[in-house]
Amino acid sequence: MKLLIFFLIALVNPSITWSGNFTEVQKEAKQSHKLIVINFSGSDWCGPCIRLRKEILESASFEQYAQEHLLLVRADFPRQKKNKLNEEQVKRNEALAEKYNPEGKFPYTLLVDENGKVLKDWDGFPNETATEFVAQLNQTVNAGR
Repeated sequence: MKLLIFFLIALVNPSITWSGNFTEVQKEAKQSHKLIVINFSGSDWCGPCIRLRKEILESASFEQYAQEHLLLVRADFPRQKKNKLNEEQVKRNEALAEKYNPEGKFPYTLLVDENGKVLKDWDGFPNETATEFVAQLNQTVNAGR
């Protein structure tokens, strides 16, 4: 019974997917004309990164908005051995950081268009609620249309 309830909830509220491949997401964005959120994170060592993920990026309001309007990329830079990424993913994350985050800020979140142009960025933890964060996203998305 518990398993059935879990699957019903998953069908009603499908979770969003964070990709680790900006190139693939950018191709999808060119077809769908959606904007891309890039999140640079230190998932196992950066307190503000963990807080951003839990309080904003995993919130119901962000996930609901992202499901319809955004494509998502996470460039994670974990430090613990148990969270080590494969070499190919590390190279993709480093290349993305070289282009969009050369100063190595964490957390650092960007909203970019399908061509990779930065429309908005958040340096550090945004001192706002998930709803306010989504409102900023929505304002920027609508300004470009």
